[in-house]
Amino acid sequence: MSKQSGPRLTLSMELVLRTLLEKPTEEMYGQQICAAAGLPSGTIHPILARLEGMHWAVSRWEDDATAHAEGHPRRRYYRLTEDGAEHARITLAQATKAASTLARLRTRPQGGMA
Repeated sequence: MSKQSGPRLTLSMELVLRTLLEKPTEEMYGQQICAAAGLPSGTIHPILARLEGMHWAVSRWEDDATAHAEGHPRRRYYRLTEDGAEHARITLAQATKAASTLARLRTRPQGGMA
């Protein structure tokens, strides 16, 4: 999948993108994203890996000293790249437009009646 083509927009992908776009320049660790998106970690981690592979997101591991001082395992933090945030906004806008169009088509009278 190329960087330009965008991800397949499943509901889970949409929820992760919307979560990351709430504060696109701030880092969030996996469990924060899970909680905000309402998804299990087994769902979000493949999505985050896909976003990294497309260069829409970057990640970094928390250093050992910080994790130890705070009493938790090291966390992996994610954030959207500047280009990734822009691509995500466009992708979500296109999906919203397509859904709106589909909804209008479904509510039209059938059989040629006006």
